[in-house]
Amino acid sequence: MPAITLSSRFQFTLPKAVREELNLQAGQRFAVIPKGDIITLVPIPTLAEMRGIAKGADTSNIRDRADRLERCKPQV
Repeated sequence: MPAITLSSRFQFTLPKAVREELNLQAGQRFAVIPKGDIITLVPIPTLAEMRGIAKGADTSNIRDRADRLERCKPQV
């Protein structure tokens, strides 16, 4: 298992093997998620990478605003 060291400037470098395996690029952004003693880094996809993510999704049963408003009307 590769190990890294946190520098005095609170920076670290991911090992080349990890960068290549995950196809990480310089300048790529990550969400930092702390949970107990664990830190998880999750790549934040760009807008271009998200394009088409819902292609082919079934939208036949999608509620619209009118449906939500109808359901919230007070009962008389």
